[in-house]
Amino acid sequence: MVNSYESDILPGIWGDLDEADQSRPVNELAGILLALIDRGWIQDRRLAPWTSPSGENGFQPGELVPRDQLLAILEDAATWEYPEDGNWIGALTLVETEAGKKITRLYPEERAA
Repeated sequence: MVNSYESDILPGIWGDLDEADQSRPVNELAGILLALIDRGWIQDRRLAPWTSPSGENGFQPGELVPRDQLLAILEDAATWEYPEDGNWIGALTLVETEAGKKITRLYPEERAA
């Protein structure tokens, strides 16, 4: 679910879900994300502007969204859609934590052990 090579924008995960999951109500998907957050595997952050050392503009994960606000934010269907104005600043992004990286970097045989 979380792409560790770039910011994984919440609306961008639709293409990563199988067909059955794409038809789930947003509140069910929110519950799945909250479980991953509560396990310490991912964080929800707001996308912030970033400037590379060469001067190019881009994005980076910014401020952490407080846990007590997440349910309401994640249950809002608009949060799961691409911004109409194309402005990504402030959009919800998923960030893999160090604990999450340990889980996703294990080979299947290591997970079974």
